[in-house]
Amino acid sequence: MITEIDAIDRTLLSALQGDLGIAIAELAHRTGLSVASVQRRLKRLREARVIEREVAVLNPAALGQTMTFIVMVELERERPDQLQAFREAALKEPHVQQCYYVTGEADFVLICLAPDMAGFEQLAQRLFASNANVRRFRTSVAMARAKVGLTVPL
Repeated sequence: MITEIDAIDRTLLSALQGDLGIAIAELAHRTGLSVASVQRRLKRLREARVIEREVAVLNPAALGQTMTFIVMVELERERPDQLQAFREAALKEPHVQQCYYVTGEADFVLICLAPDMAGFEQLAQRLFASNANVRRFRTSVAMARAKVGLTVPL
């Protein structure tokens, strides 16, 4: 497990957050390290799960997923097994982009995509209405994407 992230690690992580396709040689140039040293550091960061996944960020609208929904879900019961069952259902659902277990009025907040209102209605039926442990859910429709990202401040 990594106990300390140094300035070079931060430089590497910042560059990768901006563009995962950046060449190792460019990372070596930016850090002043050899290509082999950069590869070793990246391997260490991946093994320590500082880098959890490496993904492409896609434009949902370009792929027919034109609507974004923010859904606040309140469960009937909050036993650990029921919380886990809801988490697993959200994880399995490809239209759920993000799922947070939260404090406050809701138990979960989900960010969901759908092609249109009918598509969201089908998702709501699958994930919420047919789940006996969902007491209620409230939905907001995103009017525009102001900022989308998962970068971590370094």
